[in-house]
Amino acid sequence: MEIKLPNPKLINIEPILVKRRSIREYGDEPLTLEELSQLLFACQGVTNDYGFRTAPSAGTTYPLEIYISVKNVVGLDSGVYKYIPHSHSLLKVFNGDVGEELSILSLNQYFIAEAPVVIIFTAVYERTMQRYGKRGIRYVHIEVGCTSQNVYLEATALNLATVAVGAFDDEGIIKLIGLKEEYPLLLMPVGRIIYRSMR
Repeated sequence: MEIKLPNPKLINIEPILVKRRSIREYGDEPLTLEELSQLLFACQGVTNDYGFRTAPSAGTTYPLEIYISVKNVVGLDSGVYKYIPHSHSLLKVFNGDVGEELSILSLNQYFIAEAPVVIIFTAVYERTMQRYGKRGIRYVHIEVGCTSQNVYLEATALNLATVAVGAFDDEGIIKLIGLKEEYPLLLMPVGRIIYRSMR
């Protein structure tokens, strides 16, 4: 079943650039479906009738695929979903919270298990390499960098916390998610900021 996401809203960027930080601690409160919609639109949302997206892609080859591990989002069952950019919707891959498994596969980085959502960036290298050969590998890595920065900025705008995680067991992630021709590149747990009183 396809789950249609709420329409994203547009926001100004300069104050967000100043506030952006990597944060590895998250509150217990769930994310809303609207917040998840904004984050996924920032990842790979389609921005015009030509199919262009929010992040640049060499030769518009769009090698990235976006999955989300949902632990706690209002209106969504826990599970792993795939983001479908052209319809701005989600397809469920399977049920169940895999945050603990992701945390273990990421060298026991505990905060991944605590996050209500983990965005999983994967790539089909062949889409870009068919046009650019081995150079395409570099272009894919540039693209995931641009895309992850979009998520950082969107999370900051929504007063949420995130961090880019690149240390994990590739084969373990492939097996956990059931990837076929895709390779995991990056994880971004997202959650609410924990405010601590100043003493």
